[in-house]
Amino acid sequence: MPIGKPLSVVRSQLSVVSRKRQRTRFRGFTLLELMVALSVVLILASFAIPAYYLAIQRAREAVLRQDLYTLRSLIDEFTVDKQRPPAALEELVEAGYLRGGIPVDPVTNSNESWHVDIEDVPGPDQTQPGVVDVHSGSDNTALDGTPYSSW
Repeated sequence: MPIGKPLSVVRSQLSVVSRKRQRTRFRGFTLLELMVALSVVLILASFAIPAYYLAIQRAREAVLRQDLYTLRSLIDEFTVDKQRPPAALEELVEAGYLRGGIPVDPVTNSNESWHVDIEDVPGPDQTQPGVVDVHSGSDNTALDGTPYSSW
């Protein structure tokens, strides 16, 4: 230490040097800090992912309910208009009741998996078999515990 400098000047010079060392020493995150941040993100994701899949399931069930309601309404309209039930769902498309084609079952992701109930319906001339109801072709169960095929 030089003899001629006052003590306060020497202390300020030492503090400047030590601050520079501290800045160069703490430039990034430690491994522990990164692990804690990653753990927090993973915990939050573990709550969000099941809620996301539950929302998707509820949306599919809502679409299925709407599709079944639409198909059943159109079967009834066809039966009243033509005085006979449709022989198959394709006949609803051919007659113009379903413009976009047979809807896709949101559970099975296929428009060919619908199960139809065919019964003899009395007509003006004779008894004709035809589609009277439609159900999902899935064997899975809904969130309320009922099978989709019973809807």
